[in-house]
Amino acid sequence: MSAETDRAEIIELFGRYADIADLKEFTALPRLVHTDPLTIDFESVTGMPPMTVSLSEYGAALRGSFGAFTATHHAITGHVVTIDGDRATIHAHVRAEHWLPKEVTGDGPDRWLVVGFYDNEAVRTADGWRLSSVKLTAAHQENAHLASAAAAGQGR
Repeated sequence: MSAETDRAEIIELFGRYADIADLKEFTALPRLVHTDPLTIDFESVTGMPPMTVSLSEYGAALRGSFGAFTATHHAITGHVVTIDGDRATIHAHVRAEHWLPKEVTGDGPDRWLVVGFYDNEAVRTADGWRLSSVKLTAAHQENAHLASAAAAGQGR
């Protein structure tokens, strides 16, 4: 494979990664995006320390975290990809918006905004590139309390 092809495939992983939440496709897409197991670090948003989880645990967590939102939109841009053989690191910017139904938010704000960076790792597998580690660093949030409402299983 050429460096350009590898870079394109790795960037495409981010599109699929965003689609997991944005399309609420928590079963098939994670297998096309991640290794099993994978390391996740959302501490800057959730307060939970980094952890290594199985793909099935991750899918269930995503379903619980994103299922209540009526819509989400993850715009991931500015990819800086460094490839070293069958391993890669990727730094990218993210703007993630998450909307809850009015039944949950009432007259309050209905959108949780997260702006920040991903610092991920990928590995080449027999099935192509897969993300083995995902780290989100939030630089700014608005209405972060809505994440708790969604995680509590409120909404749809």
